[in-house]
Amino acid sequence: MRRHIHYEAAFEDYIRLRAWPYISVNEQKKVIFDGARIKSFDFIVYRPGKTAWLVDIKGRKFPYDGKQGRRYWENWVTQEDLDGLREWEGVFGEGFEPVFVFVYWLTAAVNDILAPDAHVFRDRSYAFAWVSANDYAAHARRRSPKWDTVSVPSQEFRRLIRHIDEA
Repeated sequence: MRRHIHYEAAFEDYIRLRAWPYISVNEQKKVIFDGARIKSFDFIVYRPGKTAWLVDIKGRKFPYDGKQGRRYWENWVTQEDLDGLREWEGVFGEGFEPVFVFVYWLTAAVNDILAPDAHVFRDRSYAFAWVSANDYAAHARRRSPKWDTVSVPSQEFRRLIRHIDEA
């Protein structure tokens, strides 16, 4: 977990306010299992009465203004992110679910899907959505061979994601 990254700090603030027990992962310490490096994740979150999460935070602007215009629901991840989370599931075993938490920095007026549940942190508004890494993998498509990234088409992604408080 890197507290200087505002997306990760906003998520930590959110779960701390809900009094969810958690452990932030020190990404400076690389872990090796059976001689293979596994990409680290950001948090272990123990949601009361629910399966614990192995969380990889993905910070994105909402909407994102790019060369092709304004885009919504950016959700790309690297193949290494996806493979790493799924490997960690095997290391931790039953009772832990690998998830991506997309932390959207709300940079413009947005529709009612996100705005009512906005979390304000350091004068910025955020919305949080999560998806199981396994569900994400089942629907992911190659985005960029050069950057080794994958993404889920926006409409499908919107069907897969859940609000952070939903399980």
